[in-house]
Amino acid sequence: MKFVYEALNWASSFLKEAGRDENAGELLLRHHLEMDRATLLSNLRLVLSEKQILAFQVDVKKHAEGQPVQYLIGYEEFYGRRFIVNKEVLIPRPETEELVEGILQRASEHFDGEQKLNVVDVGTGSGAIAITLALENPKFCVSAVDIAEESLQVAQQNSRELHAEVEWLHGDLLEPVKNKIDILVSNPPYIPDWEIETLSPVVKDHEPMRALAGGEDGLDFYRRLINDMISLLNPKALIAFEIGAGQGKDVKALLEQALPTKAKVEVVYDINGKDRMVFATI
Repeated sequence: MKFVYEALNWASSFLKEAGRDENAGELLLRHHLEMDRATLLSNLRLVLSEKQILAFQVDVKKHAEGQPVQYLIGYEEFYGRRFIVNKEVLIPRPETEELVEGILQRASEHFDGEQKLNVVDVGTGSGAIAITLALENPKFCVSAVDIAEESLQVAQQNSRELHAEVEWLHGDLLEPVKNKIDILVSNPPYIPDWEIETLSPVVKDHEPMRALAGGEDGLDFYRRLINDMISLLNPKALIAFEIGAGQGKDVKALLEQALPTKAKVEVVYDINGKDRMVFATI
């Protein structure tokens, strides 16, 4: 192979044979050539150097073996911004963009537009949720918590790159949070322990297990969060959780048991028609 189109064809068939996403080759080649998609596709007859070909082949083979493309290229796009990712953080998913959108919309409806709001993101990982909320709404005073120092280092690097004001807290769930909370958001580990083995090797063998496993039924972190948040929430508050498909009914019930009777709890489905978010307003 010496042309761009030949490299793409090789990668596509190689990855298909390995049972991986055939389009990953394009992402990897764009990364190595530092081109956006339009530029790459308008240069299909560009001649690649031996060095470029070798580096590209190495990464395609790594992905075929199961390494996520995002870890190979070192970033993922989220809400129109580029976030650094590595093996210490979960790769941000498109569904989580819908969670962010839901928070922004509900916050504008639920709170007075002039007031500053204390927002806490629990289990922040790469910082994608916290940073996006801080940048999208200047009225949000955002704090973010993670139990892993390694994850916080990635999140802090992202906040520097994207010029976002976020307070980073190291600790277990809400333990380091001292201020009252107006908006609580979390995308906690929610995969039941028994289901971990059924995940794609790209996920279970490479993404951090602490960000995936949610206990026997996947609900451990919701129970703890809901129990701990009651004393920290302001009388008027918004709660936003990302959940695993099929967990909407259970997480809704946990919130309804803990919150005042006037609280409004709703399960929201994602673009793929799966119950993916639970919002509560009090």
